[in-house]
This record gives sequence, C-alpha cells and structure tokens, in this order.
Amino acid sequence: MTETAGVLVVPKGAGKLHLPPRIRTASQTGTWPAAATLFAFYAAATLAFRFMLIGNPLVHVDEQFYLLVADRWAHGALPFVDIWDRKPVGLFVLYRLFLLVPIDPVLSYQLFGIASTAATALVIERLARKIAPSTAAWQAGLIYVFAMPGFSCAFGQAPVFYNLLMAMAVLVLVDIWKRPETTGLLARGCVVMALAGLAMQIKYCVLFEGIAFGLILMARAWVDGRSVTLICRMAIVWVAVALLPTLLALCAFMAIGHGADFIQANFVSIFQRLPDGPEATLRLFNQTLALTPFWLAIFLAPRLMSLPVPQSLAARNVLRMWSLAAVVGYLVFGTWYDHYVAPMLPPLCVLAAPALARTIPGERWIGRLLLGAAALGGLIVMGIQLKNHGNATEAEALTGLIRQQVHSRSFYMYDGDPALYRMVGAPIPTRYAFPTHLNTWTEAPAIGTDPVREIARIMTGQPDVVMIGEWSDPYQPNHQSRAVVQAFLARDYERYAGFVLGTHRFGLYRLRSL
Repeated sequence: MTETAGVLVVPKGAGKLHLPPRIRTASQTGTWPAAATLFAFYAAATLAFRFMLIGNPLVHVDEQFYLLVADRWAHGALPFVDIWDRKPVGLFVLYRLFLLVPIDPVLSYQLFGIASTAATALVIERLARKIAPSTAAWQAGLIYVFAMPGFSCAFGQAPVFYNLLMAMAVLVLVDIWKRPETTGLLARGCVVMALAGLAMQIKYCVLFEGIAFGLILMARAWVDGRSVTLICRMAIVWVAVALLPTLLALCAFMAIGHGADFIQANFVSIFQRLPDGPEATLRLFNQTLALTPFWLAIFLAPRLMSLPVPQSLAARNVLRMWSLAAVVGYLVFGTWYDHYVAPMLPPLCVLAAPALARTIPGERWIGRLLLGAAALGGLIVMGIQLKNHGNATEAEALTGLIRQQVHSRSFYMYDGDPALYRMVGAPIPTRYAFPTHLNTWTEAPAIGTDPVREIARIMTGQPDVVMIGEWSDPYQPNHQSRAVVQAFLARDYERYAGFVLGTHRFGLYRLRSL
C-alpha cells in the first residue's frame, strides 16, 4: 500500500469484507453521487438498527426534555426564564425547527437524528480514507452507526447533532494541514472555527476540541512562516468567529431583559452542580471498559500489522489531537455519563480504521471484535432502554390516567419522564420541569433557587395531579424536597392510581374533594 500525491493506492484484495457494487464504488470515489449513495446506505443502516425504538417518546429523558422545551417555547415559554436548563439555546432552536415538520414531533426529531448520524458516518468514512483503505473506511462509518446507541445516543442527544459539525470541521482542518497554505488560511480557518462555534451552541463541552482546532491552525501558520504578530491577529479572528454564535445568543437575551437568566443557566450552574462521587467513578470505569475494543484497535493493532498501511502523517496527527481534545472534554466535568462518550466516537472510529483493513488471520480479530462489539453493545443498550423506560403504549395509558383528573389547575411530576408533560398538555407549575433539577441533591445548589422552597411553592398552589415515584432507590434523592412533597400529599391529596412504566412504579395523586 502506498500514497501518491495524497491519494491512497491499495493493492488488490487488501480488504476482506466485500461490499455491494454500488456501495463499494461509492466508498472508493469522492464524487457527489457516490457520496449520496453512501449516505443513503448509512441512513438505511441507522434506521434499521434503531427500528425497535422508532416512535417511542420515552427513549431518553434528555431528548424528551429538549422536545418539551421546544414545544413550550412554541407556546410562549422562554428557555432559561420560563423553563430552565443549562443546555445552550442552539439545541432548543434545533428542536423548534424539528417541530415545523408536519408529522408526529417524536418521529420528526428521531428522523433528523438518523439523518445527522448517517451524515456523520459519511464524514468519518471520508476522514478514515486518509489513513486506511476504502473498505476499512466504510466500516469505520458503520461502527459509528452501531456504537452511538451503545452510549445512549440513538436519536436526539446533543452529540448526535454537534458531532457532525465537529467532524466537518476536522475534514477541513486535515486538508489545511496536509499542504502549505500560501493564501486562504485565515478564511479556511474561519470555516473550521465557525463550525466549532455552532457546535458549541448545541453543547459547550466542544470548547476543548475548538481550542485544539485553534492551536492546530496556529501551528499551520507558524510552519508556513507567518510572523508571531500575524499569527496572533489571525488567532483573534478565529476566536471571535468561534464565540460569535454564543455572543449573539447572549445579546438576544440581554435585549429582552433576561441576560442574567442566560448567564446563570449557561455559564454558572455547571460549576455549582455537586459531584456524585463513587457513582461517577463507577460510570468512568464502565465507559472506559466499554471502549476497550477501540483501545485495542488503535494501540495494539499497529504493533501486530505486518503489512504496510497507507499513511498520511499529517492527517493522523490532526486526528490524534482531535481525539485527545475530545477525551479531555469528556473527563473534565467529572460526571462521566454514558452519552458524554459520544464526542469521542468520531475520532476513535477514524483512528481505528487501519485495524479494520487487516487480512492476515492472526490480525483480523481486532477489527472484527470492534465491529461486533459496537453492534452488540448498541442492541443491548437499546433493549435495556426499552425495558427500563417503557414504550409508547404505556406512555399513552399513563397520560390518559393523568388527563382524567386534570381540570382547571396544573399537573406536577416530582418523578418521571419529561415526555409526559408534553403528552398531558396541562400547565406546568414550575420553571424546573426536568424532575432531577428539584429531586436530586447534586442539583440543589446549581439551579438558582432553593429546591425545597420551590417545591413548597408548587404544592401550595395545589396542582390537580401530582405524580411521584414509588420505588425504593431513587437516583441521588434530595430527602428534604421529597419529604415536603409527601407531607402535602398526606394532607391535601388522595392516591387514585398506580402505574408501572418500564421498570418503575409511580403513584398518582389528586386533590381531595372538599
């Protein structure tokens, strides 16, 4: 295998996995029709792989909540003011756009998530072709399709959307680094940083990858012989471009008198959230273990390779920097939930691609292990989610029980799935509609108010229906806030129904008749 003028030349028979003719042609060419064919293949694979969850409104509490915020925003509630969260407003803008499609909103956001996943897989394939044969590159994209649900990113989690922007930025960045730039470095660098800036308005953790991109651009300018003064000026422009979407969002909220709400939610609350100690450490161990096939493919496979691999040192170095920055972004916040792994998957899939090209029997097992583990892990996690969270039929049945007792007041859900608020359609008696913001001790100092006082205020307003979990081990419970709810329920409410949703049992309470 050799590389000539930046184009990989692969010996006949280098890959063992034979693709259908159209897909094989698409994976070996760079034309737009070929890219469209490969995108269609990835989209079909993504849809088929996630079919068990299509249309289910209870896939993950986070994406349920994003859809709820968008729905309430469409009816006049303002993010961070009337309905609180710490995610960037760009994520809620995306979900607002999904609501414009005249189909079921759950199906809408899920189809957009499938399209974004397929597009990201296509960009991964293009990046992987710079360091591996086309067959291996094609499999790298497929591994991404399989692996994302394994880390709770089947449809609508934030990384499903911003991974595409970051992968596109790296595609431009690799091209910048591979050849000297006599002109156009400033403009092309602005494209890279604009993509990173848009991604940051979907989730702020991409900041670390954006910093890495900026350093790579500055290094390119230095290698090209720019002066220190000129490099600093270019860096200022690139930083400004990256921060522009966030600054525009801040200015918009300041213009309507809610700049303080925006700042508290977006920039202050994350540093006030308490760590959950041993549970977080266990999650870190589990996620590190789950990534073992990637570590083997990236670190062990090169030692075993007896055949030369098509090398593009420049591309590999950029990809390694991207991977390192993504790992830092995962580690720095200390919570280590499974979906926080997702930003690492694109660079890891690309860097693992050479291992997928091995044809010698003693070396094939690493690539096969990675592909098999990604598929099996994704299926297992989706099955667990369906079992634990329930399905659309159960959600509709529970919604009906709640609607029967909601009259002129509101519905308050102390524990449960945010999708139920949207499905019931009753007023929400608090701006903290994501239940864990009020019912867990880790969030207590981070939401800008005392959760115990907020719950007392809610219950004093006498919602028509209150829903509370009745399982024995609630997640990180705030015992004070739970005691307040239970005291009001004992005094003013009667339990009229119980319901099992997934693996959790809930009690439904209505106001006692006077």
